[in-house]
Amino acid sequence: MTVSLVGCDFSSRPRPQKPIVLAWGQAERGVLRLERWEALYSLEAYADWLRAPGSWVGGFDLPFGLPRPLVEALAWPTEWRACIDHYAALSRAEIRAVFAAYCDARPAGSKLAHRETDRPAGASPSMKWVNPPVAYMLHAGVPPLIAAGVTLPGLYAPPADALSGAKIGLEAYPGFLARQVLGARSYKSDDKAKHTTERWVARKDLLHALEWGQLLDCRLQLKSSQREALIDDASGDKLDAVLCLMQAAWAAQRGQNGDPLFGLPAHLDPLEGWIVGVPG
Repeated sequence: MTVSLVGCDFSSRPRPQKPIVLAWGQAERGVLRLERWEALYSLEAYADWLRAPGSWVGGFDLPFGLPRPLVEALAWPTEWRACIDHYAALSRAEIRAVFAAYCDARPAGSKLAHRETDRPAGASPSMKWVNPPVAYMLHAGVPPLIAAGVTLPGLYAPPADALSGAKIGLEAYPGFLARQVLGARSYKSDDKAKHTTERWVARKDLLHALEWGQLLDCRLQLKSSQREALIDDASGDKLDAVLCLMQAAWAAQRGQNGDPLFGLPAHLDPLEGWIVGVPG
């Protein structure tokens, strides 16, 4: 049975120049077929999409939890849902002030707290509020998942009467996959001055690896027009959505094989969460 798959390249401040990008596809027998992209230009549109009837497995490029050392140091709730509710009630200015004070009180070289999944994934700490502002991405992106009744394996299961269809959300991180092919080579930038030939070549090399099935035991199937769009998208938003889609496909296969955690490690911290596909 095929299942609808979606990869979400998230923005905490979506707008026409930088929308939230969804990549839709289906996988069968180790082949992931890209169907289409969809752009969402506001957080309201994101919330509306999540609430719409339907069933899917999705990979979302935003953190689903905060580092346990940070939460405990701040004396915030250590149960995931209560922690997220507390966090959602803060403004971005309050988050920045609290996190900056935490960092100021820590020694040089260990200012930011990390989750267990961050270092093996090569991901920014989920408390980081600049470059990239993943703390704001969590703040903007996770509460609508809860409100829409999306199941987050290992973290949150909505009440049975809240389900309008089986929606499974997993934390994804495109950089984890990209680095397995490109190493330290950059493949994207939002700065037009950095839209270089080297990054164009890097996107081409990354796509070649995806189409030849070099990652996650899955081969990406593209139309020629889709391939050209991915190579020419210097911001990398469409490509990042596709990388999240691939992580969703990997997880969905494990879910279909009976894994209730969809490939996440059994020992994951139920406060912090885990990035799908990252070895535990």
